[in-house]
Amino acid sequence: MFLYQPSKGYCFNSDSVFLYQFISAFVPLKNRKQKQFLDVGCGVGIVGMLLQKEFGIKLTSIDKQESMIFYAEKNAAANKLDTTILRGDFLTHAFEKRFDFIVSNPPFYHSDVIQSDDEHLNTSRYNHHLPLKEFIAKAAKLLKHQGRFIFCYDAKQVDELIFHLKQNGLNIEALQFVHPKADKEAKLVFICARDCSKSMTKIFAPYIVFDQNGEYTPKAAEAFAKAATHSVKCER
Repeated sequence: MFLYQPSKGYCFNSDSVFLYQFISAFVPLKNRKQKQFLDVGCGVGIVGMLLQKEFGIKLTSIDKQESMIFYAEKNAAANKLDTTILRGDFLTHAFEKRFDFIVSNPPFYHSDVIQSDDEHLNTSRYNHHLPLKEFIAKAAKLLKHQGRFIFCYDAKQVDELIFHLKQNGLNIEALQFVHPKADKEAKLVFICARDCSKSMTKIFAPYIVFDQNGEYTPKAAEAFAKAATHSVKCER
């Protein structure tokens, strides 16, 4: 998959590739082409479009930044994908339907940390642009009965994640922490939460990105091979 990205500014990183790998495990094998997906804060479109290419799903993507919409539309056309792309604020946009899946690699860095002065980078990274409480509440309202909400977030905020998901009737069915190396603390967490689910939570083995020699682990290398993306830097 060819993915156009800005030559300057925010570009997708390995988090999106690993998230795609995690989400793929939860897409039902039956009737997958009928599933309605929403990719929140889609950026250049990588997560949703990889899923659309693999599973043939019906995809809607939304982002509030005009620059990201430009690249998302360009990528949909380049990869011959019939994707509905919306420019708007997820929290205030009036969606006309509900979804079987909502997926997202949202801006999740806490606002208390040192922030970039670049408006584009700031919007893409920090969670005051998509507050966690409101983000989860809106996602819960847009899910169909027993729909799934699958996303990644800052591992240090997992207590808030669990609280707000429970408050909105979303049960965590699967959780996985992502560690840069086996001896390093988790930086990221993947969560699959489901509407009206009574399942016990599966906590998967830690996802280790690099081995002690600084090489990608087999799991991480598998994710890149599965995604098979080719990034092309360009200007609008």
